Amino acid sequence: MTSAANPPGLWSQHLANVARAAFWLLLVLVILMQLGGSRGVDNRRAAALGQFEHERNSRVIALIHRQESASLLGVPVMGSISIDDSEAVLRAIRLTPEEQPIDIILHTPGGTVLAAEQIAKALVERKGKVTVFVPHYAMSGGTLIALAADEIVMDPNAVLGPIDPQIDDVPAASIVQAVLIKGPKGVSDDTLILADIAQKARIQVVSFVAQVLLKHMPEKKALRVATVLSEGRWTHDFPITVQAARKLGLKVSTDMPRAVYDLMELYPQTGGVKPSVWYVPLRRTAAPTGSPAQSAPAAARPDADHATR
Repeated sequence: MTSAANPPGLWSQHLANVARAAFWLLLVLVILMQLGGSRGVDNRRAAALGQFEHERNSRVIALIHRQESASLLGVPVMGSISIDDSEAVLRAIRLTPEEQPIDIILHTPGGTVLAAEQIAKALVERKGKVTVFVPHYAMSGGTLIALAADEIVMDPNAVLGPIDPQIDDVPAASIVQAVLIKGPKGVSDDTLILADIAQKARIQVVSFVAQVLLKHMPEKKALRVATVLSEGRWTHDFPITVQAARKLGLKVSTDMPRAVYDLMELYPQTGGVKPSVWYVPLRRTAAPTGSPAQSAPAAARPDADHATR
């Protein structure tokens, strides 16, 4: 029997109010935690960049695209080179004295061609030395930016990539090739229009890249390297290793400063709930005089790394 003083409707309304209040309280706590954590990471990144600038007496610009929890609900967002990026990089370049060296820490899957070209053009016109550090990869538009540097510093296992233009995520070279194979009468008008755009894009990219490379190479060699990188002989995710980059005539060093790796630690992959890689870092310990240094295991740590385009 239900008491008249506590009708069922009143209890259900009370429970609904409690659940609603708990939901909003949890949401506020999540927001505050993310805002506080984001500020802390930003401060640590700024401190690391400032220390690196002090050590090298340069302007350091980090162009790092990771899969990060960028929304309030932790939805991972993949970054790429955008017009917003080029605007920010160009602003940093303008604020840097002409003779002061610029160091760019580059980790990106690529992005908008226009944005990458704007950054590359600004770097080519610099009087001070430009160094690009690639700790893991700089593909597509990232490679285009790297080509504008006076020196490229890569981890021994880092890679660059082809800079052949893509039309709606389809290689421009493949669109042109399809029309050549089937013939103009064997494809639709839309495909013919797309092939015309693709061919123009190929010419534009090879011309721009050759102009960038003229800073470091004679004209004939610059055109040859630009053609190799942009003609579509490889798939767009083909890895150009340190050895391959050197064979192309690029000035590549593998003397990567430890500070660059430390900075990358402040940009963790957060794409999954559970990390995909676990390992035990080795910590150097003091060794007796005359004996080799010993390595002791530190606490096990997770690490996550997910494939990007």
